[in-house]
Amino acid sequence: MSSTYGKIFKIATFGESHGAAIGVVVDGCPAGVAFDLDFIQQELDRRKPGQSRITTQRKEADSVQVLSGVFEDKTTGTPIAMVIWNEDQRSKDYSHIAQQYRPSHADYTYQVKYGVRDYRGGGRSSARETAARVAAGALAKLVLKEVGVTIQAYVSQVGKLKLQKEYQELDLSLTDSNAVRCPDPDMASEMFDYIDDIRKQGDSIGGVVSCVVTGTPVGWGEPVFDKLHAELGKAMLSINAVKGFEYGSGFAGVELQGSAHNDAFFTDETGHVRTRTNHSGGIQGGISNGEDIFFRVAFKPVATIMQGQESVNQEGETITVQGKGRHDPCVLPRAVPIVEAMAALVLVDFYLRDRTIRQA
Repeated sequence: MSSTYGKIFKIATFGESHGAAIGVVVDGCPAGVAFDLDFIQQELDRRKPGQSRITTQRKEADSVQVLSGVFEDKTTGTPIAMVIWNEDQRSKDYSHIAQQYRPSHADYTYQVKYGVRDYRGGGRSSARETAARVAAGALAKLVLKEVGVTIQAYVSQVGKLKLQKEYQELDLSLTDSNAVRCPDPDMASEMFDYIDDIRKQGDSIGGVVSCVVTGTPVGWGEPVFDKLHAELGKAMLSINAVKGFEYGSGFAGVELQGSAHNDAFFTDETGHVRTRTNHSGGIQGGISNGEDIFFRVAFKPVATIMQGQESVNQEGETITVQGKGRHDPCVLPRAVPIVEAMAALVLVDFYLRDRTIRQA
């Protein structure tokens, strides 16, 4: 089971949803980076459960403990280990599905592939694993901050409720001002009420997280198999419940003719080559072109719902499965920092790869 990511800035996550702890080991972080533990905790707080009535009510502080790789608030260049202790496990909430396969979960595929599965919250397949990614992604953000790269994700769609504004028209500083993490206050209120209604029905709903990256210089990415957008797509599709990824004009771009879709170049007043439009989403030929990187990530409705659904057990017998315990009716609000974290992990790795080439 692969639990690693990255070529230079490498991470390995560990732990299960209802085990003792989850965590991450980061190898390849440059020495001398200002290590801001408060910032890392802040990022984890954005992902943690129990933030509002439209998220799971599992109570986890998600307090991160740093075990190695930091001295006097600076990274030392050695592996950085961070651990988050699980404090509110209720494994009994899952005893009823010990022999059952939950619809659209990984129960069946894990059982067949490994011959054993941890049914307590899904074990390793649980979205709780993403807390470790957020911790590593926060560290990646600290590295990228030193070169002027910022990453901002936000909820742009819940079900059929969709923001019609482009990200340039939004005040992204408002993203964390509401429980939905939508930067448009009116739409955020509408989305909240909709998710809450879905919750009361014992059901779930999906949506879209959009993300914009600013400050990326020209030249990050590789031209063939390690294209920047390909790695971003892989990273996003590795997140639980993600069903789709598009960047720039995405699927809507097929409706345009080449003459309308092409991003014309010009030289700005500072002498830098720019593009007048950004249908490319900041990436051309798999390499960043200096414009904003913009992409969208589609999340399915959460698989666990509080309604009876037809399924089978390990004996192949037809049964009815109904969710119990504490679950998100919509993953979107807590997915925002996860999307940012995975984007940061991709970008920091390409930054270090590019730096290595330029120093050679």
